Order: sequence, then structure tokens, then C-alpha cells
Amino acid sequence: MQTTRLSLHAVAELLLAGPQHVVSGTIRLRVTPGGFGTVAEPSARVEGTSLVVGGWAVPLDGRTVAEVGADAGVVPHSLDDVYSGGCGLTADHPLRLDTSAAAEIAEGFRAGAEAMAAFAPDLEQVLWPEHFDLGITRDEVNYGVSPGDDFLGVPYAYVGPWQPDRHTGPFWNAPFGAAHPLSEIPDLQAFFAEGEALAASR
Repeated sequence: MQTTRLSLHAVAELLLAGPQHVVSGTIRLRVTPGGFGTVAEPSARVEGTSLVVGGWAVPLDGRTVAEVGADAGVVPHSLDDVYSGGCGLTADHPLRLDTSAAAEIAEGFRAGAEAMAAFAPDLEQVLWPEHFDLGITRDEVNYGVSPGDDFLGVPYAYVGPWQPDRHTGPFWNAPFGAAHPLSEIPDLQAFFAEGEALAASR
């Protein structure tokens, strides 16, 4: 899972958000069927283990970011000048993707997008390339879904109050608030609602 996640994170930064920032001035990404993609030009998306550009699917596994970009007609671009703390990989990074792991990550993003749309239909969801997570913010609380990271290595949902030190109790199990594996959350919308209620009660 970790190897696939890092490879997809590199693609999100270097082949989607980076080129989009050069052309359209935004790093925001979105959830798309089977994966994630840009919100502006140049239009590109990841579906499963392929980069899809103009209807052409370029395989990712076993190739470097630069090689995929050359085949897809996309020039890789780093976002090191925009933020720090991203995936830390370069266009020379060899991509390694497992089909089932990529599908699990895509399903996590899909479920997160669906739950957020039900929980807060008025808010814009953003898949941020820096931490490779899908999130929204309401009343100084962040809600989102991550495919995993150094804190928790499996796909998880989180609720992050801007002042996490003010919240105590079993729900709040992370330094930034709450983080629970998606596999342990039967109702993701209810999880966000519970976090909202608990955050408001303090």
C-alpha cells in the first residue's frame, strides 16, 4: 500500500497539480471515477494505474514520472516553490503500483467525496496534492479522507479542529484531532457529524 500511495502522490504532484499550476495557477485536484484529476487545464486524471490525457491511457507502473509524462505529453513540474512537505520525489522516481492498492485508495477517495457531499453539500471538496488528502473546512474544523501517511499507514478519515488541544476524549486520538481507519467506520457521514458535534461542544 505504501509504495502505491507514494507513487500516486508523486503523480498527483508532478504530473497533475504541478503542470496545472503552471498553466492555470491552481494546485487543487478533485476526485474522479476510479481516481483523481485536475480541475483546470491541462486536463488529466489518474484512473486505476494509468494516467489518462485526452482519452489516451498511459500505464504508470514500472516507469518513471518523466517517462509517463513524455508519453502523455505532460511536462512534469515540481511544487517545491509553492509549498514544502510534499512527497519529496522527483521526475526520475520509478513508479510502482499494485492494482488492488490503487483501487483501495480510489475507493477511499470516492467514499470520502460521497460522505462529504452529504455532510456539507455547500462546500467545495479539494484533493490537496501536498498531503494527498481530500478535505473540506467548516467553522474552523477540517474534515477529510487520507489514503494514509506517516501517522497512519492505511486509508483513514479525520476531523481536525484548528485548536485540537482543546478537545479530549476517546474520539480525539490524534495530535491534530481524530483519525480513524476507513475500515473501522461503518458510516462516514455520521463520523463527520459526530466530530462536528464534539468539536462544537468544547
